[in-house]
This record gives sequence, C-alpha cells and structure tokens, in this order.
Amino acid sequence: MPLPEQPPPDAPAPPPGPEALKSRAKMTLIYWIGGLSILGLMLMFAGAPLLLRSKVSADRTEALNNIRQIGLALSDFEMDYGTFPAAATIPDVKATTSTSLTLDDSSSNKLFRQLIASGLKSEKPFYARAPGCRRPDNIFNSEATALCKGECAFSYVVDLNSSVNPSLPLVMTPMAWGTRSFYRPKHFGDKAIILHVDYSATVMQVRPDGAVTLGGGLTLFDPKVWGGVKPDLRWQE
Repeated sequence: MPLPEQPPPDAPAPPPGPEALKSRAKMTLIYWIGGLSILGLMLMFAGAPLLLRSKVSADRTEALNNIRQIGLALSDFEMDYGTFPAAATIPDVKATTSTSLTLDDSSSNKLFRQLIASGLKSEKPFYARAPGCRRPDNIFNSEATALCKGECAFSYVVDLNSSVNPSLPLVMTPMAWGTRSFYRPKHFGDKAIILHVDYSATVMQVRPDGAVTLGGGLTLFDPKVWGGVKPDLRWQE
C-alpha cells in the first residue's frame, strides 16, 4: 500500500481540531485555577500575622476601655463614700441605696456590686476576654444575675483610696485565681491590663512566670512596692 503523500517541510501546521482546542482550554483553566490557589495561599499566610495583631489589638483595647469605665465608677464611689469599695463601705451603701443585693468582700464580683448598687447601670465594663469570663448579660437587678460567676474578669485590691501611692495597681486582668500571677493569653499579646490608684490604665508585659516587672528587679506585688505589706487581693469568681 503506498504511503500517504507527506506535506513539504515548510508547509504551515494544520489548524487544531475541536478535540485539541477543548484540551487546550481545559489545560489553560487548570493553570489559572492552580495559579490563583497558590496566590490565595500566599496572601493568606502573608495576612495571618496582620489578622492576629488586629485581634490582639481589639481585645486589649476593649479591656482597656472597660477598665477605664471601672475607674470612673470607682472615682464616683470614692467621692460618695470616701474610699473605694471595701467591707467597711457596705453598711453605708446598704443604708444609702436600700439595695437587695448581697454585698460582701469575698470576691471582686461582690465588691464591684457596690458600684452597681450606687448607680453604675451596666455590667459591661467588667468584661475582658480573660480565662473563665463571658460577656455579662447586663441583667443586674436580682441576686442571681448581678455580676454572677463568670461575668467579671477583673481582680481588685481592697482597702485603698486615692490618698495612697497613685501608681499602685487597683484593678487588673487577667489574673490566675487565688494567686499573684497573671495569665499570658496570646490574644492579649502576653500583656496585663492594669488600672492604678490615679485611674490611669496601662498595658504591662507579663513574664513567663506570670509576674509583671516594674523595673529594678521589683514586681507588681512585691512588698517593697507596697511599703512592706502584702496587698489584699480579691479575685473574680
């Protein structure tokens, strides 16, 4: 059988058939999808640190704003009762407000109830994204709902007033219950949020051992900072 006649070497290639065109389009689509997927992954990994920093900033900013609101309420309370909430102010608060809430000094929740009884119309300032804390339901007109367990993120130092060292810490988060150590949550950037006696709010670095360093080898709760005594802490429930 004779071979089919071959085209000359310089003849143009024949146009691709329908199947070849379909295969070429499919390969082009695959290349585009693959390229876009790789680009998307690159953007995701490049943007992840920015998203993390944004989340850290948002959580810390919320905690700072809330602790400042607590500071304003403490200032108003001190003007009315001569000191910050403590066991000694309970009788006056009860007599002045006729509150039905249980007021004692067993926890920061119960002590901060004095602020609510005295006119603070919100539980929201007591929230921070700390371990064991949830957003308050903002229902505080009954014994069962007013700053109940989990609705307060802040620890509190009792028996202070504005006449003492203004740099002393008054309210702080996030503290490990029953200790003088802080948690180091990543969403806070390993920082503690502190309200001082002068109502200034600061962000301070937490060491790996949970302590907050002030400088000169001293820590936040070092007795030397407190005039040789240990601060009397109350923790959140």
